[in-house]
Order: sequence, then C-alpha cells, then structure tokens
Amino acid sequence: MGLETVVKDIMDAAQAEIAQLNREAEAEATLILDEAKQNAKKIMGERLAKAEDDIKKIRQQEISSANLEVKRTLLNARKEVLEEVYTQAETSIGAFSPEKNKELLKSLIEKYEASGKRIYSNAESEKIVRELSSLEYAGNIECLGGVVIENEDGTVKLDYTYDVILKSVNEQLLRQTSDTLFG
Repeated sequence: MGLETVVKDIMDAAQAEIAQLNREAEAEATLILDEAKQNAKKIMGERLAKAEDDIKKIRQQEISSANLEVKRTLLNARKEVLEEVYTQAETSIGAFSPEKNKELLKSLIEKYEASGKRIYSNAESEKIVRELSSLEYAGNIECLGGVVIENEDGTVKLDYTYDVILKSVNEQLLRQTSDTLFG
C-alpha cells in the first residue's frame, strides 16, 4: 500500500466521521428545535388560556358593574317618583278646602283634646281651632295643618299635624306604595 492509499483511507475515514458527526449534530439540533417549538406552543397555549380567562373575568366584571349601575339608576328613579308622590300628597293636603280642613280638625280635637291643656295650630287654622277646642290656644306652629296638643306642664306634646300624619302613613305604606307604582 502506498502512502496515497493510506492518506486516502484516513481522509475517507475522517470524511465519514465528519459526516456522521454532522448527521448527529443535525439530529440533535432538530431535536432541540422540536423541543423548543413544543415548549413555545405550550407557553403560547398557557398564555392564550390565561388571556381568555382574564377576558372572561373582565367581561363578567363589566357586566356586573353595568347591572349594578342599572339597578342604582332604577332605584334612584323610583326614589324620585316616590318623592314626587310625597310632594304631591303634601300639595294636596295644603290645598284642602276650608270645609275639609274643619272636618279633619274637628275629628282630631274630639279624639285627642282630653289628653292635654294647650293646643297649637298653623295660623290659617287658628280661628277654627279656637272655635272647636276648649283647650287654651298656645300659638301658631309651622305645618300643613292639624294640631299639637300639650299637657299642663309642657313635658308632653302630642303632634297630630298633617305633616306628621302624612310622614307616618308614608313610612307605614311605603312598601305598598312602591309595589303599586312599580309592580
């Protein structure tokens, strides 16, 4: 064998070894790339799932917030309507005819006069109250109508003004009024 043959054999063996190393390196690189792609897909899937969950949560929060705002607006509108009804009731009471006012005052005085010594009313009803009551007239008060009856030593005042009666009836029937108006 000649030196050329030996060199050629060594070269062929080196070429074969280089080719084998290249194939192994390419296979390893392909494996690493496939693994990296799989990891990237997994990470993308996890992030996409998290983003979808976040979107669902945000959407639910927005819906809840919108529902709450609608309820708040509805309650405020109902409150305004109930306040308007109350104001209209006050206006109606303030516009009682003199006959109706006298009839109501007479009923109140007859029922509660025995509980006191002095009586108060608004200025418009003073003359009627003085006629209907045997109690000492103690003065005018600011109210829609009705009377306040006071005991002898002034420690007890029974308030039968239309304002207080309306407020009491309103509180007692608020639920019923709301149901009637709003179903």
